[in-house]
Amino acid sequence: MKILLFGRGGQVGWELQRSLSVLGELVALDFDASHNPDGLCGDFSNLPGLAETIRRVKPDVIVNAAAHTAVDKAEAEPELARTLNALAPGVLASEAQKLGAWLLHYSTDYVFDGSGQQAWREGDATGPLSVYGQTKRAGEQAVAACTKHLIFRTSWVYAARGGNFAKTMLRLAGERETLTVIDDQIGAPTSAELLADVTAHALVKAMREPELAGLYHCVAGGETSWYGYARYVLGQAQALGCQLKAGPDQVSPTPTASYPTPARRPLNSRLNTRKLQAAFGLALPPWQQGVARMLTETLS
Repeated sequence: MKILLFGRGGQVGWELQRSLSVLGELVALDFDASHNPDGLCGDFSNLPGLAETIRRVKPDVIVNAAAHTAVDKAEAEPELARTLNALAPGVLASEAQKLGAWLLHYSTDYVFDGSGQQAWREGDATGPLSVYGQTKRAGEQAVAACTKHLIFRTSWVYAARGGNFAKTMLRLAGERETLTVIDDQIGAPTSAELLADVTAHALVKAMREPELAGLYHCVAGGETSWYGYARYVLGQAQALGCQLKAGPDQVSPTPTASYPTPARRPLNSRLNTRKLQAAFGLALPPWQQGVARMLTETLS
């Protein structure tokens, strides 16, 4: 089996290189052509180059971990966001369909409007509040045109590699005696490692059972706010011996309205994962487990 991975340099792409490499021949591409073998194109702003690359590689599976993920910046550059998040996945879908290949793609809780308190199901009506959310929803629709597709909606992704919310909280807690963190956005911190492992597992089963093609929600178990997430991170860090000026009790809650941003964020980012767990026989661990592991890895 030949697997073509786009976005290898991102948090999810980095972990996918590990989880997918045991399944077959992996060709992993970066946005920067100088990092790619044989002049292959991983630049999502170069749509003809993407199509040509897929035709040259002739993969059995295409995995798209590339995207425009700068949520606020997307408000100022909607056409670029649309190209990277919708048009490029459309090219991947078209070429995958011609080859009879599988196409795996990642989307986001930002396709919903964040209303209510219930965890969103795959069939619920979408209503993105931002350019980022709108273009990611358009990308889902483009990918779904490929018969053999798996789309994983996720939220609050982090990894030990690169920057993340937990690392930011640790840095600020080392500099300040008090912190103020938003408490009315609710979701599940989800590790790139978990997403990559679920992807590999789901791919193997879907290739045996093509009727499993479709859209799935994939997040860690449980839920929290950014405020609760911050308190957990600082408590774990202290337990690991990290010296901080601000501990969990020095974190104060505040509403989203106190931090206006160019892009509106959904307040309710809960995603119901029952469909994924039932289809692929998975048990998704509580979000605290992955965060604790990441902190142990980065602080020890």
